[in-house]
Amino acid sequence: MMMDINGKPALLGYRMPAEWEPHSQCWMGWPERPDNWRDGALHAQRVFAEVACAISKFESVTVCASAAQWVNARTMLPQNIRVIEMSMNDSWFRDTGSTFVICDSTSSSGYSEQKVAGIDWNFNSWGGVEDGCYQDWSLDLLVARKILGTERLPRFSNSMILEGGSIHVDGEGTCLTTEECLLNKNRNPTMTKEQIEDELKMYLGVRKVIWLPHGLFGDDDTNGHIDNMCCFVKPGVVLLSWTDDESDPQYERSLEAFSVLSNSTDAKGRTLEIIKIHIPGPLYMTDEESAGIQEVDAKPRLAGTRLAASYVNFYIANGGIIAPAFGDKKWDEEAYRVLSLAFPDHEIVMIKNAREICLGGGNIHCITQQQPTCQAAS
Repeated sequence: MMMDINGKPALLGYRMPAEWEPHSQCWMGWPERPDNWRDGALHAQRVFAEVACAISKFESVTVCASAAQWVNARTMLPQNIRVIEMSMNDSWFRDTGSTFVICDSTSSSGYSEQKVAGIDWNFNSWGGVEDGCYQDWSLDLLVARKILGTERLPRFSNSMILEGGSIHVDGEGTCLTTEECLLNKNRNPTMTKEQIEDELKMYLGVRKVIWLPHGLFGDDDTNGHIDNMCCFVKPGVVLLSWTDDESDPQYERSLEAFSVLSNSTDAKGRTLEIIKIHIPGPLYMTDEESAGIQEVDAKPRLAGTRLAASYVNFYIANGGIIAPAFGDKKWDEEAYRVLSLAFPDHEIVMIKNAREICLGGGNIHCITQQQPTCQAAS
């Protein structure tokens, strides 16, 4: 049975592993909101199923669907993917699911074992009543607890508002994040930058936090999550969203991030190697796409809105990279090339219709949450 652990994870020997460390499975939600996903989420469901299938070639996948959608999800997904019933407000499990942490310890018999637990952060729909993406997030507040209960894993609770997409770690003591998101007054207005940084260190087991000023241009839904802008490839190496177009508002953000990263060292004192990966487009929501979204409770999705499209928003599976493609032949092919060079030991799988996820406000990394392996070795 699940139990709550009192105390700070880092002080108990826990750390958040890097995404390339071994997973036991991947967690995903199932989209259905008609006011966020066009045409009753029909197109989004097909792409979510495609992502789940791609990941399942490398590791186990659990998809959580509401009672109303369970049969539909079960029908659309192959039998090797577990489908369980879970209520939710929307399907962004990177942000509402638990952040998993591991603790290496040695038992009395001399075996080293890895214990897994989860952090249940606070959540306010990316900005609360005034700035958030929807008005009721009461079900999303329970997602992390339900996941940990299903797996019978211990739970650390933290009242600080934090989404999983706002942090990236290298597993060796370094965390990447953005000031645009974590210091936004719509998240934790009573906390200072130093206090937020202390919480990251105490809960993720990191010693160094590198703050980029901004996230991707147009990523207004999340207020600039790091997972659209920059991520670790391995310790000491990062991938950065880039554009060569100096007239694009993204250019200044990429240049600014490049400058910060160039002048930063990680927790082990290494200078960072920066790999640039060019963004697609720019891409915009069409009239047809906007018309397919009902106006109910969620933030409106208007025709002509620039999409927060980035190739950095990929998922690292056990031996695979599941990455978005946007129908931009030039930059899709370039992204495949860059990812292939960055991850020579991984198979690169591009999801051709990832634009559909982007229309809802995120991408492949945003809809996935890795659960690390609980390893026992002599």
